Amino acid sequence: MTGALRRVGASRFLQEDLRAAVVPWVLARILVVGTLAVSRQVFEELGRTGRSLPLAQGLLSWDAAWYRAIAEHGYGSLPREAFRFFPLYPLLGRWTGVVLLDHTAAALLLLANAGGLVFAALLYRLTLRETADAATARRAAWFATLLPPAMVLVLGYAESLALCLGVGLFLLMRSRRWLPAIPLGVLAGLCRPVGLLLVVPTAIEALRGWLSASTRERAASLAAVGSPVVGTGLYLAWVGSQTDDPLLPFSIQSRPKLRGSLVDPVSRSVDAVGDLFGTERFGSGLHIVWIVLCAALVVVLARQLAASYAAYAAAAVLLALTASNLDSFERYAMSTFPLVIGVALVTKRPAMERAGLVLASGGLVAYATLAFYGRYVP
Repeated sequence: MTGALRRVGASRFLQEDLRAAVVPWVLARILVVGTLAVSRQVFEELGRTGRSLPLAQGLLSWDAAWYRAIAEHGYGSLPREAFRFFPLYPLLGRWTGVVLLDHTAAALLLLANAGGLVFAALLYRLTLRETADAATARRAAWFATLLPPAMVLVLGYAESLALCLGVGLFLLMRSRRWLPAIPLGVLAGLCRPVGLLLVVPTAIEALRGWLSASTRERAASLAAVGSPVVGTGLYLAWVGSQTDDPLLPFSIQSRPKLRGSLVDPVSRSVDAVGDLFGTERFGSGLHIVWIVLCAALVVVLARQLAASYAAYAAAAVLLALTASNLDSFERYAMSTFPLVIGVALVTKRPAMERAGLVLASGGLVAYATLAFYGRYVP
């Protein structure tokens, strides 16, 4: 019986969930890759020399260049800054690259883009479970691939893998399936630093059913709560054995060109308003729009979904706002996928849905253009 149920689940994922995700997934790749091609053509037509590094590196620019270097050469031959990139994605890229006849770069892009498709499909399933509304679930899959920060799901970034693990963990813990949730939590902790934030929603879900749970279920839920800490702890322990500084992946982020020093979230948001009308309008200034949008979506989540969704999103937004450098704020916010569900929830009217998808697609092209020309850090 269990085997039959699993086959039904797999069949449903292939026939329904992937089908809901594949069209927007293809469209997003057409937009981002097309933007790269057009940007390069415009640069050549203008007769410019000395391309920006992201324009030259293309889909393996910005953080993707670090992941590629780690996958191809390992941490030991790179600057200490490389340790801020967690190991799961480059390690999988190295292993997959062996299968692809040592084409590690292609392996990283394959993993990122396949992961982007699986993420959108899983988000469709999770949203359908929470809302019982196929239209809302479909919108979630579309916005998951077309919102401007989703350009990193096309580049060689670890976000696709991290998002798959996060959504998978939510699907399991919301169904009280704690044992299979444990390895996903460990892997999430090995994938990205913000994997630790999954402790917040997992703890809320564990407490939700604590009184009615058996001793075994309580033990499993506690293990699931701690699993992201275990994953991150394993990486930090290894870093300590290599550098004598186990907290290096976090402390190195305090450099001014990275996250910078810790600041008050409210003060940093106010400063971003000033940046919008100054010389940083295409840098820090852009972030204030997203800060306001994310705050509003957290409220939507708190009113319409279980507390774990809003708590997870709020924790990520607040953490991102503690950085003096708001570069990549949008990517950090999107890494907590409940915000994407929030967008789907507020675009129920057909006119709002159409307007939202048009704005998202246009924003995706605009942000990709800025990123490839080196004006925006994805």
